[in-house]
Amino acid sequence: MATLLLRGTYPGVRAPVLPRVGLCLSLLLCCGGAVSAAPHHDKFQSPIPAPRLTCSTPPPSHLLLAALTSFDMKVRIPIDTFCFQESKISRCPPQNSEVSSLRRAFKILDADFFTDNKILEVAKGAEELNIPIIRANRKSVASVDGGLQNPSCLVFNPNWGSEQPDGINRRFAHTVPSDVQRPGSDEDIAFMSVLELGELIRTRQITSEELTRLFLERLRRYSGILEAVVSYTEELAYAQAKRADDLLAQGVYLGPLHGIPYGLKDIIAVPEYHTTWGSTSFKNQVLNINAWVYQRLKSAGAVLVAKLVSGSLAYDDIWFGGRTRNPWNIEEFSTGSSAGPAACTSAGMVPFAIGSETAGSITYPSARCGVTALRPTFGAVGRSGVMSISESLDKLGPFCRSAADCAIVLDAIRGRDPDDPSSRDIPLDNPFTVDITKLTVGYLDDAEMEVVRVLSSKGVTLVPFKLNYTVDSVQGILNFTMDVDMLAHFDEWQRLGKDDQYEAQEQWPVELRRARVVPAVDYVQAQRARGKLIREVRESFTVDAFIGNATDWEKVCLGNLVGMPVIVVPTGYTNISASPPSGTRRRKTVTTGIYAPPQKDHIALALAIAYQSVTDHHKQRPPINNLGPNDRTLNAQSKRYP
Repeated sequence: MATLLLRGTYPGVRAPVLPRVGLCLSLLLCCGGAVSAAPHHDKFQSPIPAPRLTCSTPPPSHLLLAALTSFDMKVRIPIDTFCFQESKISRCPPQNSEVSSLRRAFKILDADFFTDNKILEVAKGAEELNIPIIRANRKSVASVDGGLQNPSCLVFNPNWGSEQPDGINRRFAHTVPSDVQRPGSDEDIAFMSVLELGELIRTRQITSEELTRLFLERLRRYSGILEAVVSYTEELAYAQAKRADDLLAQGVYLGPLHGIPYGLKDIIAVPEYHTTWGSTSFKNQVLNINAWVYQRLKSAGAVLVAKLVSGSLAYDDIWFGGRTRNPWNIEEFSTGSSAGPAACTSAGMVPFAIGSETAGSITYPSARCGVTALRPTFGAVGRSGVMSISESLDKLGPFCRSAADCAIVLDAIRGRDPDDPSSRDIPLDNPFTVDITKLTVGYLDDAEMEVVRVLSSKGVTLVPFKLNYTVDSVQGILNFTMDVDMLAHFDEWQRLGKDDQYEAQEQWPVELRRARVVPAVDYVQAQRARGKLIREVRESFTVDAFIGNATDWEKVCLGNLVGMPVIVVPTGYTNISASPPSGTRRRKTVTTGIYAPPQKDHIALALAIAYQSVTDHHKQRPPINNLGPNDRTLNAQSKRYP
């Protein structure tokens, strides 16, 4: 509390004498509070006994002050309690106390520079004008949580140029794998790529119904161990698989995803099935909405077999049913929030899955679980029917066995969504035909050098590189943007106190309470700083692509704010720390990121395809719970959730 310090005797308050002080006194005068005096030592005089005065009704302030200052004391008085005019001391009118309270609130907003009269003026205007507008807007668009309806009309476009190359709507032409034969074991089938499985279906070596049954069995076998599945869409899956087989029997082949099973992160709505957003608050929610990305995959002939775990409200890997684990080391967690898509793809429970990213939710779990995953250019994939965190940051992308598979899935889901104003028909070239020998690729200090050496051997020009920019609040800009936008989509959830049910109280609940006091003007200033960052990154991006750590937090924030694509690529495995003396099959994954400018996803994909054409890190299989004869872990036992 702000205080006024008086020293000396009462007469002549305006010009107090400052003698040696023998006593320091704190005076509290509110609702009959106690008055206390504490002894103070100095080298000139002995301590004075400290009298304690209590009263049920505060005595007249001037009498009490006179009595106390006659002891030659320092007196601390809350400045919002008393007013001083000439030599008179009196209680302040209620208005002053109100100003003091308001000033403390303004201080939280870094706006306590106003005079008292201006603070009262602001409060009056807010009560008469702002609050009715705020409540009307909230009633109009914020009564339903999740951001599925009424998207913002402020649209972020990460495009760095105005050119519109030919071929916007052309599908990627790709080479069909040659001489693909059906393996003898289901385990081997489970780890085949999308392109290989597609060739088995096209040549009728396997049916979609067989594949669907195989992957549903694997999902059920490992879901309890990894805690990665929310719900099975079994009835829907068999119906879609039968349709795929029937079409093929009629001579209709829809493309490389025809009859291929997959999973969706459980923030993506599918009619008649729960869309829980991973949250206790919404675990019984059924949204009769066809998400755009689901419709695109359905049109491509893909078969939905499961809704996969999202961290609660798309944050980290904790959800209402547990915490998702890493198939490469089930003693550790997958990270998130696309926890289920990463873990299930890694474990061969689905050939591919769709996840989302606002700030690291594709890059982190794919790196931890050792799968190839693409965070595409912002706006490349429509998001209607998907829980929204931030309309200028949210992106959907594929988790796959390989970069080639990522290209195939991206090709199926990209394009303008009429119900998502931020989505666009992005002009992507065919990643399968990019001449990488004409590319100049930078590598950062934290790049995996094996990738640099391999790409160099393939004819790519590699140069040391660094992104230069002066904006020093990159991480703060992302936090302001993400948290305020998220609160706008979950305003009602917070106001009703449902955040008390949240699975990890140190996560969204704390962040969204803090977001409540971010001033609108400073949110806009953050977006202006974001614009400056985008301009500086564009000017500094003097290469066709660059290689660097995919999970460095600064790069995660920068990449998402700018809207640039990155593909996460497995580059190796190392021994886990504190491994059993007799050995274990558990491993720590090593990955890197290949970054490209916005709308140049095909360049990142082409480079990753080239790297994986001569390496096999992406083909390795995790042990899941097959840890080895001498490795025992408490988490190897299967649990089942409904």
